[in-house]
Amino acid sequence: MPTKLSTQEETRQKVRDWQNEGKLVVFTNGCFDILHAGHVRYLAAARALGDVLVIGLNSDASIRRIKGPNRPVCCQEDRAEVLAALAAVDAVTLFDDDTPENLIGELLPDVLVKGADWPVDRIAGAAAVLAHGGTVRTVPLLEGRSTTGIIDAIVQLYGAGAAGGKG
Repeated sequence: MPTKLSTQEETRQKVRDWQNEGKLVVFTNGCFDILHAGHVRYLAAARALGDVLVIGLNSDASIRRIKGPNRPVCCQEDRAEVLAALAAVDAVTLFDDDTPENLIGELLPDVLVKGADWPVDRIAGAAAVLAHGGTVRTVPLLEGRSTTGIIDAIVQLYGAGAAGGKG
């Protein structure tokens, strides 16, 4: 059974194979640091827009540059494994840039998806997907659910030292 975790090159080949089979390839990206119900619903909605769902996952270094030195909470290998275990997800590949623009330009999915909090004109990779004949879609987010909110709640409940504990 082939793995859902793959290099960018392997993912590019999977995308081409799926497209050659007539499948509609959907792509989304993110940090997915502490997986929560908002993530799961978002990924299910993204998957419903096509036949297969590919996730571009920010590397640990990328997240540190974007969100600061205390993130990610979960390492890239763990985040990738958890995402790959979801039924909605068909492929996961890491990227180290601050945005997935280069990765999207290489993969050229049929549908590019982001949360409704992103205006289409600010979605990285949108121009490449549109120029290739694809579409860019946004899906609603589950109100009040975020990794940052979870982290803030833990710190409020247990203090700043809680983040360094095991479990």
